[in-house]
Amino acid sequence: MASSAEEDQHAGGLVRPTEYDIRDSNVELVNSELDHKVKHNSAATEPAWRAGGVGAESGLYVWRIEKFTPVLVPKAKHGHFFEGDSYIVLHSHRGAPTTTNTTTTNNNNIDETAAKKKLVHDIFFWLGAHTTQDEAGTAAYKTVELDEFLHGAATQHRELQAAPSDEFVALFPRLTVRRGGVASGFHHVDALSLKDKKGDGERLVLLRVFRHPPAAAVAGRGGPGSAVVVHEVEPTWRSLDEGDVFILDQGNHVSVWQGRRCSPIEKAKAAQIVHDMTDGRRVKVNVEVLSQTESRARAVLKALGASDDDIAAAADAFHAPRPMRTSAAATAPLAAGSEPPRKRSRKLFRLSDASGQLEFRLVGDDGVEGGETISREDLVGDDVFLLDDAGKTIWVWEGSRASTAEKAMWLRVAQAYVRKLQQGEDGAAAGDVYLTPIAKVREGNESAAFLRAVQVV
Repeated sequence: MASSAEEDQHAGGLVRPTEYDIRDSNVELVNSELDHKVKHNSAATEPAWRAGGVGAESGLYVWRIEKFTPVLVPKAKHGHFFEGDSYIVLHSHRGAPTTTNTTTTNNNNIDETAAKKKLVHDIFFWLGAHTTQDEAGTAAYKTVELDEFLHGAATQHRELQAAPSDEFVALFPRLTVRRGGVASGFHHVDALSLKDKKGDGERLVLLRVFRHPPAAAVAGRGGPGSAVVVHEVEPTWRSLDEGDVFILDQGNHVSVWQGRRCSPIEKAKAAQIVHDMTDGRRVKVNVEVLSQTESRARAVLKALGASDDDIAAAADAFHAPRPMRTSAAATAPLAAGSEPPRKRSRKLFRLSDASGQLEFRLVGDDGVEGGETISREDLVGDDVFLLDDAGKTIWVWEGSRASTAEKAMWLRVAQAYVRKLQQGEDGAAAGDVYLTPIAKVREGNESAAFLRAVQVV
């Protein structure tokens, strides 16, 4: 972070903590000087992992980091996240057959009976856009610790608020991201009790409601388009987009603004969200549903600060980028006259200290003409490998016989690789490369998504 972040920044008498710079190295303290035995002993005594069924039963568990401690989130609040916080999410389920954990290196045999009985674990550590450095570091460290508690059988995923993986979004029928957080000192309450910065009125809350296209297919539940994202955005008319639904909460009056191109599913989901928001409020709430094409929808624009000139200039065309990137964006049609982004090829790198010093080198590139396609057979259990799945996900595969140094460096190496791409050294435009999902698996406990990435046949 900039040096100014170290200065005391006061807001309403509160000292703002140092935020984690998501573009910088990813919590590199993890695994740097920590021993597996120490981690496991710590994991065994961590009260958070003592929640009923953790590691032994199928289910979903969510913890929010509060003062360096993972605090269990009630099931009723699953899917609710604050952008000022960091979270750990454990998804345990009976998985599809995967490779068995054998002593031979390149064995792709599948023991279906064992696989059906095997409990598969995915650990996601989710970093809000304004989480603090301490919270981000704690979430990453505790993720490693939870993996130790699960005997190293979990797939670890780093999740960023601005670009969560399809697998993460699929865990929640409704994913809600709100402003505020524990360390910020701001806790969201109903708009009725919030005042704006000027102190002369109620604080406006604007929520954007949109579908996450691929999520339902990943989750295998609910049918296409069943997953929806509810994201708090800046309460200004410039946040509106004609493809989505927006909910403007003014306390005792709620307006639902339906963009001209929003889907019926988004309309239905928004109606349910408004019901959930207003149910139980102590005062009567007036709910008004407005279509973008209606003249009375101007009232929403006015409430969001638009002048008559702003409304005339907009010409009823509203285009604001979504606050959350999805994998579907990569296959979306290009705007007229625009050029497609330069796509990265699939690449495989090997991290090895067999020569006496740690080396990271390219061992496979699907973009090389005449080269062989990267496959599971290229992975050797003596080392750690990094697979760049053409920018979709950066996978780290840890061999069962990899050295302590190789295992300890995987996170640093993955983040250094992302930084290199971000700087454009790969020949591709950097853009938002830093948002690429990062996940790690261990030999013998590969996830189905990883096996698809290495094209196991």
